[in-house]
Amino acid sequence: MDLAEAQRLWEPEPGWLNTASYGLPPRPAWDALQAALADWRVGRTSWEGWGAASERSRAIFAELIGVSAADVTLNATVSALLAPVASALPSGAVVLAPEIEFTSNLFPWLAQADRGVRVRTVPAPRLADAIDAGTHLVAFSLVQSADGSVAPYDEIVAAARRHGALVVVDASQACGWLPFDALAADAVVVAAYKWLMAPRGAAFGYLAPALRERLIPSAAGWSAGREVSESYYGPPLRLADDARRFDTSPAWFSWVGAAPALDILRRVGVAAVQRYDVGLANRFLAGLGRPPGNSAIVSVDLPDAADRLAAANIRAAVRAGRLRASFHLYTTVDDVDRAVAALTR
Repeated sequence: MDLAEAQRLWEPEPGWLNTASYGLPPRPAWDALQAALADWRVGRTSWEGWGAASERSRAIFAELIGVSAADVTLNATVSALLAPVASALPSGAVVLAPEIEFTSNLFPWLAQADRGVRVRTVPAPRLADAIDAGTHLVAFSLVQSADGSVAPYDEIVAAARRHGALVVVDASQACGWLPFDALAADAVVVAAYKWLMAPRGAAFGYLAPALRERLIPSAAGWSAGREVSESYYGPPLRLADDARRFDTSPAWFSWVGAAPALDILRRVGVAAVQRYDVGLANRFLAGLGRPPGNSAIVSVDLPDAADRLAAANIRAAVRAGRLRASFHLYTTVDDVDRAVAALTR
């Protein structure tokens, strides 16, 4: 599927520059969700078809980031995906993270303080240099939510490996537009309702096999069973041998919408999406007289920016006191130019 063909699958109201808050569903995802809701309303079908959408989503996500589906676990939120990793840290462990990091990738580590786990934060540009022999785990966002800055992923991973530290990456603001080597990390977590354009309630985790051996699947239920259809009642514990043992019961309708959205990204290709999204972001920056960047998320400090955009019916966000605009497949050149005109008028 080429980019132009894909873009015909959206009909957004002009002016949506806020994918970093939530992505818009393509028509196949919306239609699949409406059909499932209609069936649910009248009891037309059983749930197994909805459940199968989670397995389709797992397979496509694994393909998108270049890992085995057997190493992907499904959950509802990033923080829930990180909970077993945080619980497995040894008492007294040191976690290194950026000073400005989304709390879904901070609170799970901070919640271990009663075991002596300590979170040390440094400015994001210094993260790789701050990893030392006392660092047990480095946690960071591949793309920062606040300002769209792209982390020097390879440098951070290399520094962590030199010191034997685990690498945990929140790719929620990257996956879907930024290609990266997921296999280089020990864990990659992604909330799918942003750049993957799924309904909220779907989240993915890549867990490297060596890391999984350290973890306890404390939230396991029937969907984590070795044979799901034989895991509804009674002991003994009989969990899947792969990452599925960390699954939580699927929020059916979230996955019904996720699978078609992910499939469109797979068919277009993340590299093509990156060129388009970053191209629009740089058009926006050029219109404001700013140098180009390498992110689909732009952060600028302009007086009354949010009010100016709101008056022009352009929806963006304010984060860390600055205007944050974000651009994806359904964003148009006209959206960008209207935003620039509103901010420079």
